[in-house]
Amino acid sequence: MSRIPHTAGRVAMVSEHASPLAALGGPDAGGQNVYVAQVARQLARKGYRVTVYTRRDSAGLPDRVTLIDGVQVVHVPAGPPAPVPKDELLPHMTEFGHFLARQWAESPPDVVHAHFWMSGLAALAGARDLGIPVVQTYHALGTVKKRYQGDADTSPPQRLAIEEAIGHECARIIATCSDEVAELKAMGLPEDRISVVPCGVDPDQFTPGARTRPPGARRRLLAVGRLVPRKGFDRAIRALAGVPDAELLVAGGPEADLLGTEPEAARLYGIAGEYGVSDRVTLLGGVSRARMPRLMSSADLVLSLPRYEPFGIVPLEAMACATPVVATAVGGQLDTVVDGTTGVLVPADDDHDLGAVVRALLADPDRLARYGAAGRSRVLSHYTWDRVADGVAGVYGAVSSIHSLSGVVR
Repeated sequence: MSRIPHTAGRVAMVSEHASPLAALGGPDAGGQNVYVAQVARQLARKGYRVTVYTRRDSAGLPDRVTLIDGVQVVHVPAGPPAPVPKDELLPHMTEFGHFLARQWAESPPDVVHAHFWMSGLAALAGARDLGIPVVQTYHALGTVKKRYQGDADTSPPQRLAIEEAIGHECARIIATCSDEVAELKAMGLPEDRISVVPCGVDPDQFTPGARTRPPGARRRLLAVGRLVPRKGFDRAIRALAGVPDAELLVAGGPEADLLGTEPEAARLYGIAGEYGVSDRVTLLGGVSRARMPRLMSSADLVLSLPRYEPFGIVPLEAMACATPVVATAVGGQLDTVVDGTTGVLVPADDDHDLGAVVRALLADPDRLARYGAAGRSRVLSHYTWDRVADGVAGVYGAVSSIHSLSGVVR
């Protein structure tokens, strides 16, 4: 890892739809928000001065907010000051880029780090004439989304071409997992300008807790994520039919009292009724990050079953809590979950007997304990946000003069 001097430089992060200040659980608020917030915090602790530029989505927001000492969040006027689905934001990126160009002409950062493809478009527009290097993290690729969603993909039709153009123009791409590197290479982007730095987890927040429950209580399965079909909660519900002594909790979506208006919640309740497990499925709605570690620690298994996943922070959070994971073999989960060591990887198709996998694990408490301990150890060794920030800082150093590298960045 690289050694960072006390005052390492000025970093501009561009995260057009994912504010580090946002509450998680909404349709466009998830892992990217966590990543931006945590990496910015860690970089500030290492001496960087970080400014995060995100779109103003409410008229009442201040122009600038201090996240912590060393991290400022700037609300960029681009489009209406109201919530807009991210797939409808592309027309406002020109305005976003012009704002960045004006800001940076007066006070240029040493490096720009763009998060998501539209942020890359705005960041390059703002930095191009000033000669500021731009580092790109896609967080999700349009090629993957189109492959799995087909006609249901609501991305702008220009997305794939713009993502490829960004990859050719930016100074360096940060991929979060080996699966993403393969996708980027297939897009024709040069591997020698791709660095792999994973996402992370806070092991002091997500830490093992008590897993004791009253005698005779059901075994607990937990699934966590945005309440959207691709997260695979329906598959977890169907699997529950084959695990008669267990309950399934699903954490995600709006607050519990608003679930009645959520189409995906209605669909999941319908599947639970169809499979005869309605009495053992509980949709919790949105769960705060403060409550999440205790919830994860209370589970015997965390099920992370997306049909595709660019990275997936949920398995890391579960592993940090020493809770074993059953995860689909997709995206970043192929890197984070070690099959047969920290959990079990299963195919993403519905033909696999997931219920049998879960039953076998619940019947072997020694195996569960081994997997849990190994998961916690793996997080501490590879996936703390401090280590992630060191990797990101190494990439910054490779493309700018803000510090000299003393470590190796792949």
